[in-house]
Amino acid sequence: MRIIGMDIHRVAAEVVSLRDGEIVKLGRVQMLRNKLEEFAREELTHDDHVVIEATGNAAAVAEVLSPYVDRMMIANPKQVHMIAHPKVKTDTIDATVLAKLYASGFLPEVWVPDPGTLALRRQVTRRTQLVRQRSRLKNLIQSILHAHLIPPCPHGNLVGISGRKWLTRQILPADERAAIERHLGLINQINEALTVVEADIAVHALQDPTIRRLMTLPGLDVTVAASVAAAIGDIRRFSDPQKLVAYIGLNPSVRQVR
Repeated sequence: MRIIGMDIHRVAAEVVSLRDGEIVKLGRVQMLRNKLEEFAREELTHDDHVVIEATGNAAAVAEVLSPYVDRMMIANPKQVHMIAHPKVKTDTIDATVLAKLYASGFLPEVWVPDPGTLALRRQVTRRTQLVRQRSRLKNLIQSILHAHLIPPCPHGNLVGISGRKWLTRQILPADERAAIERHLGLINQINEALTVVEADIAVHALQDPTIRRLMTLPGLDVTVAASVAAAIGDIRRFSDPQKLVAYIGLNPSVRQVR
């Protein structure tokens, strides 16, 4: 068996192989689908085990290389650096560290979601990003009002129907008024995008018995239930409830040095 360590980045990856304790450099490969497939056909075999770190493009790299190898692993980068933090860092050294950690049985591997869970995670993330963008625009409008000594909006939603009518009655310089109108226009676009994303999440929820079951809990609407399901993935990968609680981060502990 040969272990392939890949230190992947946005543009390219440095690749090494480890067999019988000997490291061999396999060079660099561009982070393009056709280049990865070409590399896999020419350099990899179905007996190889490939190790990469979890990055933004790791799932796509794993998807391309998996058909050409025996096993594909994605490592937790934070835990890798805690276990092995070389004094001298190069892409080749990082790739070698991955290969050697796997060979020694110390590789902190992460679970790779199925395509459906990945798609749900992307949509949940998009919704979160859109909500943050909208909040930022609302804060910009609030800062304009604050700069001109305008009291807080008496309505619950500044950019709702009543809030917008209230905004039009406020006395502001022309440039500030124009800025608010631009911000409101962007908020309209974000709301339209949110409608599309939330509708897609709702469709996924209707087809997923786990999400429907989560929605029976008090306080969990479709968005929260979908977010929880996307984060957990296949619940069967947790051998007991405590491991699930720890994964979610709901098991606080106190460590006190006397």
